Amino acid sequence: MSEVLVVASKVKKYIKDQSGMSTSATVMEALTKSVQSACDQAIENAKREKRKTVMDRDFG
Repeated sequence: MSEVLVVASKVKKYIKDQSGMSTSATVMEALTKSVQSACDQAIENAKREKRKTVMDRDFG
């Protein structure tokens, strides 16, 4: 697994606060993959627009 890109304690707290549920250890790896994928797509969107800055509009 690559470096985790999410703050595990914050994710676990959010899930607990919203649902009362616990969080599996494998959630951080899955979330990291999702974040990496979103970032990769945003990078490509910025490159396509010939920018050197990734902006909020590059996501989604």
